[in-house]
Amino acid sequence: MTEPAGRGGSAASTPLVLRSHTEEFPRIGQRFQREGALGVVLLDAAFLHPLERLYGVEVYRRARGELAALAVEVITPLVGPDDFVATRGVGSDDIGLFVFRPRRDDVFYREGLPALARSLGEALERQGSRIVYPYSREAPFFPVGTAVALYNPTLRVLRQVRAALEASREDAALAAQVGLRERRKRFLDLVLAEDVSVLYEPILDLASREIVGYEALVRGPWGGPLQAPLALFQRAEEMDLVFELDCLCRRKALQGARGLAAGRKLFLNCLPTAIHDPAFRGDALQHLLDDLHLVPTDVVLEISERESIENFEIFREARDYYRNLGFKIALDDTGVANAGFEAVLELAPDYLKLDRSLVRSVDSDPPRQELLRGLQPLSGSLGARLVAEGVETSEELAMLQRLGIPYGQGFLLGRPAPLRKV
Repeated sequence: MTEPAGRGGSAASTPLVLRSHTEEFPRIGQRFQREGALGVVLLDAAFLHPLERLYGVEVYRRARGELAALAVEVITPLVGPDDFVATRGVGSDDIGLFVFRPRRDDVFYREGLPALARSLGEALERQGSRIVYPYSREAPFFPVGTAVALYNPTLRVLRQVRAALEASREDAALAAQVGLRERRKRFLDLVLAEDVSVLYEPILDLASREIVGYEALVRGPWGGPLQAPLALFQRAEEMDLVFELDCLCRRKALQGARGLAAGRKLFLNCLPTAIHDPAFRGDALQHLLDDLHLVPTDVVLEISERESIENFEIFREARDYYRNLGFKIALDDTGVANAGFEAVLELAPDYLKLDRSLVRSVDSDPPRQELLRGLQPLSGSLGARLVAEGVETSEELAMLQRLGIPYGQGFLLGRPAPLRKV
């Protein structure tokens, strides 16, 4: 393969500096005119827009700045000291690399420039997750485009430079379409092949230390970027396949719990839309449970707040339908922003899962202790049992016991694992 750059090793001692497209256009034009050719590698940062929508403009700007710094870090050893990186300025998502070689260096423009773009794309795929951490665990897809301009003395220089920049932007847009198509195909293959696994985290009675149930936790392909459930569902949302993934995870969790020991509950994570799944109602549901040697009273439907419950009246009707069959209802993430107390009061669940943020360091945090004390009268009036999530230290456990929290789960009490038939 042709090396991306051909300027010896001089670039390594001359770090690139991020500049502005507008301010540097005159110098770009002069170099373009002198060399007779120009190569552009453009990185489109538009895939950072979800950060801005979810977390605000400052998080977006910080991530975009880190992306530009990473691009400079990757590109510097590969190019010459007279090349540079530039942005379009305020409000732009583009980060462009302008590479100058004599027009006679046809091998670079045919092979070296695409190789340079591939090197940048591969580095972003490997290291891009650090740009969005801790807001996302998976690196966004950053499309990279290229363009080559050959100097035409009959046209304005800057017009030709701008045309090259626009051509690289169109190439990046095409790369984005191809990349999204490939990502969707791979994810659809994952869903069709049912390439997910389920682990079961024990839930204990904190007084007796007896196992009372298990929460089913889904995992994507092991060792891959979608192993974590958050990344898995983020990709499903991106591909508009959340409902299909939720159905798959629910079915796999039930299959893995075949023959669950008598007296123990299976806490089954469900999105609110699960209540509308025809395969999870009526005869279809009964046949599924019969085949797995389960009964409705074995199952607790744990409603996740990844999706909001937009219509409590409709959801209550579905809740009553499942309760009449014998299912119990749990509300996940109690105490965090999405799972507001409106949902607690409207749904009157049988279990309230206390988010790990309320449990962490509860032994040394009086405000957390008071909050958990305050939840107990509410849960009692609703007939709901409290389940503390994320119990990781003996001190936390001792405090939860003193506070009278009946159930708990977490690494201290048992790690997620395949369910043993006992």
